[in-house]
Amino acid sequence: MSVDAQRARLLSLATSASLSVAVTLVVTKAIAWWLSGSVSLLAGLTDSLLDGAASLLNLLAVRYSLRPADDDHRYGHGKAESLSGLGQALFIAVSAVLIGTQALDRLQHPEPLGATGWGILVMLLSLALTAALLVLQGHVIKRTGSLAVYADSLHYRSDLLLNTSILVALLLARYGFPRMDAVFGLGIAGYILWSAGQIARESLTVLMDEELPPEVGARMLELVCQVPGVTGAHDLRTRVSGDRWFVQLHLELPGEMRLSQAHELCDEAVLAIRKEYPRADVLVHADPLEVVGNESVS
Repeated sequence: MSVDAQRARLLSLATSASLSVAVTLVVTKAIAWWLSGSVSLLAGLTDSLLDGAASLLNLLAVRYSLRPADDDHRYGHGKAESLSGLGQALFIAVSAVLIGTQALDRLQHPEPLGATGWGILVMLLSLALTAALLVLQGHVIKRTGSLAVYADSLHYRSDLLLNTSILVALLLARYGFPRMDAVFGLGIAGYILWSAGQIARESLTVLMDEELPPEVGARMLELVCQVPGVTGAHDLRTRVSGDRWFVQLHLELPGEMRLSQAHELCDEAVLAIRKEYPRADVLVHADPLEVVGNESVS
């Protein structure tokens, strides 16, 4: 199986699993909330509903991002993953506001909880499913570097904390502390809102063509300068789209060098970078030293 085919299979598996988990949790939490009336369970249900919508958006975005480059998208469709990340951040922020509003209302107008036992069982199921999904997503992120799956993983990690908090709130309510249910719901809302900001920041970094970390750029210049015959390199530019790194740089070569030899050195420079950074798509421009010298003087 080719690398691209294996990546597509892993991304499809991760996004389908995410959607399946979200749908399962929506159904079980809806039943438990209906029986108990818990605001923290309502928080979990609201979050799972938006998780389902975000996971569906993620599934569609990842499938679109896997399309190969075409005449209208010469750099591929990878940024669809970042757009999906922004969409997920919006979904998560909305859920945080809804949860916070409901928690404040319940603090002002406390109500006794109903069948907390069902809620506790549902939260234990939620924890098990979420933990299993995070293990799968971690494997896929490590193999593919997908921003969309990473964003999905971030909010499921927050779900793990959310579900744990809901479980604690239900246990406290069961043993005589019903107001803690609303307090936990308010705290969960704040954490979810913070997670939304993290996802939005990661997505905007890619959409705004932010450079790769400085140490990565410095290492790339070091690698090409180690190629025998290359006298220097400058004007490195990098950006990210999906799982691809697009890299451009100018290679400094002796002006008297034959064109065929210069071409070979450019190819070696590309291979030197790709050997250490397989995700890099490298474009090299050869500059005669005389031109580089004139540019520095001017």
